Amino acid sequence: MKSPAHDCSTVEQSGYGDGMGDERRDAVRALARVARLLERSSGDLSLAHYRVLSGVATGNARASALAKRLALGRPAVSAAVESLCARGLLERTAVAGDLRASALRLTDDGRRVLARVETDLLTRLDAVIARTTDPRRTTTVLAELGTALDEIATERLEDAR
Repeated sequence: MKSPAHDCSTVEQSGYGDGMGDERRDAVRALARVARLLERSSGDLSLAHYRVLSGVATGNARASALAKRLALGRPAVSAAVESLCARGLLERTAVAGDLRASALRLTDDGRRVLARVETDLLTRLDAVIARTTDPRRTTTVLAELGTALDEIATERLEDAR
């Protein structure tokens, strides 16, 4: 007989005393499925490359800060940056006063590709959200998740200093 700790059918409660363990599990599974849906919709960019381009577009110009904000390892970010630079979507520029550092910026092609991919991703996401009982609220909640993730990333960056 399996112990409860190893029983895959056992779902931990949320810890909030609200009995939402099953709903939270379903939410995690839905997010994983949405991630896969978006991956298939991102055209010629992987989601990792999309995250790097969108991170640079929102002001994370250094690869080290980008890695922390995106919760990616530096080697993963370095490989993505190399690939995106080779494709002409990103370019490195010197950082005044720091000979070892470089800043990243989108090229014109990078901005065009990012805009096209985001249009495709939004189209796919809109089709899914339209099937929810309250599309506006669903969109708001997803945006709130993004804000929460930004707060966590900021805390992580502050703790690293």
